[in-house]
Amino acid sequence: MDPEMKNSNFSEIITLRPLEVSDVDDLMVWASDERVARFCPWEPNTKREQGLDFIINRAIPHPWLRAICLNGKPIGSILVTKNSGNDACRGEIGYNLAWEHWGKGIATKAVKMAVKAVFEEWGTELERVEGLVDVENVGSQRVLEKAGFYREGLLRRYVVFKGRSRDMVLFSILCSDVENCSL
Repeated sequence: MDPEMKNSNFSEIITLRPLEVSDVDDLMVWASDERVARFCPWEPNTKREQGLDFIINRAIPHPWLRAICLNGKPIGSILVTKNSGNDACRGEIGYNLAWEHWGKGIATKAVKMAVKAVFEEWGTELERVEGLVDVENVGSQRVLEKAGFYREGLLRRYVVFKGRSRDMVLFSILCSDVENCSL
């Protein structure tokens, strides 16, 4: 059963579920927004075909990518990518949310739901979920902190992102940090 949570600021219900091809028009609301794409590895999608391509070739095949839904309507997406080999005990979280829903606690709730779900689904295979956040993305840093992640440090000039070498802040959460999580 998909995780579900009532947003304390609204009467709406927040759920996570797989993205579907029929979600393309909702996806385009946030995927075409420059404010949302600013700290994402992709540029704003300008064509519906780009959204369809993302859903069909990236979202559906991804082991853990979900739509963040408000009353059943997708308003963002969240994913956890599990590492492999010697790093198999770790996964990395990423998320985006339509601009009009920023600052309402929705992303924080979605992150909490996703972390709990992947720890439950992947069991002892996953011990740690990490989030790498651009040093200028203060809003996303707050999301992870409010979701119970620990700020571990600054990774200077860690990644080339949209043509610039960027500093990133590393956050993590362990199963033992999550209520009712047992490994």
